[in-house]
Amino acid sequence: MIVFDLVCRSGGHVFEGWFASSEAFAEQKRTGLLCCPTCGDHDIQKAVMAPNVGAKGNQVQEVVATASAAGSQVEAPATEDAVAMQNVPEINQKMQDMIGALAKAQSQMLEKSTWVGSDFARRARDIHYGEVEQELIHGETSEEEAQDLIDEGISVAPLPLPVVPPEAKN
Repeated sequence: MIVFDLVCRSGGHVFEGWFASSEAFAEQKRTGLLCCPTCGDHDIQKAVMAPNVGAKGNQVQEVVATASAAGSQVEAPATEDAVAMQNVPEINQKMQDMIGALAKAQSQMLEKSTWVGSDFARRARDIHYGEVEQELIHGETSEEEAQDLIDEGISVAPLPLPVVPPEAKN
């Protein structure tokens, strides 16, 4: 999995996105599946990211470098927020553990489901209207088509994590 910081163009909201690959990000962007969780904007770009390098565990940061209005670096006393940031590696590990558990649960669920690719909407309708035997399916569809299915009373839901189509796997 790859984690990208993303930003919406209309509101400048920054959020994380987890993708199977850079190609998965590009495909979701192209098909309009990406949207800002704050404002719903679909014009999403990758944000500039800094590497997540944790501080040595035996050091406490006493001084924090901040930028002054003139753009020069000044030193300021450590703030509560700066000290709290020293716990970021621990928080990141907890987040990774939670995403890992979610990924495992989704994977176990998908083992019982059939990948139908871009034929998802038609297959969901066929199952709902009794034209084919009941089965669990997963695939791809547009946000508009998913809303049409919901409006017809067909139970669908997005998967919490992206899925790599079987034909795209190594």
